[in-house]
Amino acid sequence: MIAAPLNTLAKIAGSASALCNRVRRLPQRLARDRSGVAFVEFAFTAPIVLSMGMLGTETAYYVITHMQVSQLAMQVADNVSRVGEQDVLVARRVFESDINASLVGAEKLGETFQIFERGRVIISSLQRNADDGQWIAWQRCRGARVHNSRYGNQGDGATGTAFQGMGKPGQLITAANGTAVIFIEISYEYDSLTPFTVYDGQEITYTAAFNVRDNRNLAGLFQRDPNDPDPVASCNVYSADRPV
Repeated sequence: MIAAPLNTLAKIAGSASALCNRVRRLPQRLARDRSGVAFVEFAFTAPIVLSMGMLGTETAYYVITHMQVSQLAMQVADNVSRVGEQDVLVARRVFESDINASLVGAEKLGETFQIFERGRVIISSLQRNADDGQWIAWQRCRGARVHNSRYGNQGDGATGTAFQGMGKPGQLITAANGTAVIFIEISYEYDSLTPFTVYDGQEITYTAAFNVRDNRNLAGLFQRDPNDPDPVASCNVYSADRPV
């Protein structure tokens, strides 16, 4: 009658001892166990790796945008320096429609980064005045960004020699007698590609200058049909739309 309870107690004691041994060995087993480690490590490192990748992408896009704005400035300066009527027997006249067409070209080249929605293109014709000084004979602009030229406005230097030229101090661009320099200034507000806003809203500014490529009539810009004049890309208008 007493043997059965004793056997039962022995079994319970043995089970308890085995359980205690397993509990004591659990830390060692856990230390040796490698299943699931990669998943845990990935959970910890994924946000860091993803953030670094996105920041790298943002930086690369920022650099590419700089390059695109720079190339656009050079392209517009080159185009405007070549435009005008095709009669080679007289000084070539440049028309308002030529400038508008050059700005349409800039629109096409910069449409991927919204050049006129987020930026502004300023075209200036730098020439010599009657006093042998530098002056801005005419200036045309387009773009919604509120930005005025940092290097001069139309009419600056019309008389005298106080106006030295356009560009940064020490690197001024000047026009020679009987010719003109097309000076382009572009100001653009950067728009982030990713949620990282470290570069968002920063201004990207580039300039370019090309001497006109032919004998040009420097009296100003002309209208092809005075009775039906082409629109003027006035610098008093801040809009991404084509001038009307």
